[in-house]
Amino acid sequence: MNWFEYEHNAIANGFNVVCGVDEAGRGPLAGPVFAAAVILPIDKTIDGLDDSKKLTEKKRDILFDKIIEEAVDYCIASVDEKTIDDINILQATFLAMRNAVNGLKVKPDIALIDGNQSPHLSIAEKTIIKGDSLSASIAAASILAKVSRDRFLLELDKEYPQYCFAKHKGYGTKLHYEMLDKYGVSPVHRLSFLKKYLGK
Repeated sequence: MNWFEYEHNAIANGFNVVCGVDEAGRGPLAGPVFAAAVILPIDKTIDGLDDSKKLTEKKRDILFDKIIEEAVDYCIASVDEKTIDDINILQATFLAMRNAVNGLKVKPDIALIDGNQSPHLSIAEKTIIKGDSLSASIAAASILAKVSRDRFLLELDKEYPQYCFAKHKGYGTKLHYEMLDKYGVSPVHRLSFLKKYLGK
């Protein structure tokens, strides 16, 4: 597999600087959604790079440092749970993606985006379904976003230890719902994700 096929195609079409964009945390019941934008040196393979969902936490942590070291530029952005409730998770995800791309110091000509929906950037875009397993730039972005979000949830766990955020990272697990039953909703929960639960 050529990890840089999409990057090469973009360059062949006249785009000089290519960034990959991905998000983490669309599904959880609590905490922000994160997005990352990464510009990698073309053809410089980072050993072990893969879709963040296919990697262990330990491997993601190692790759996080490698990506930051090797990247031409990167930016990680997040949108909090209150904004998610205000504008919905899809728009909040797009906002995080835009903020990540706009936060790059090296300005890209095109963004390769994981998925099939455009976040409406101010530069050219190409959406790629399962892009995090097809493009090196998107895979790198997926790792930066995922690790950043997981680390943020570990901090939330210290603030709200009763919810066990370190264990479930905010996702709607059995344990998470048991803690909600016991302690109610916290200030970092996404109320729009809990309408059915709160309505019972």
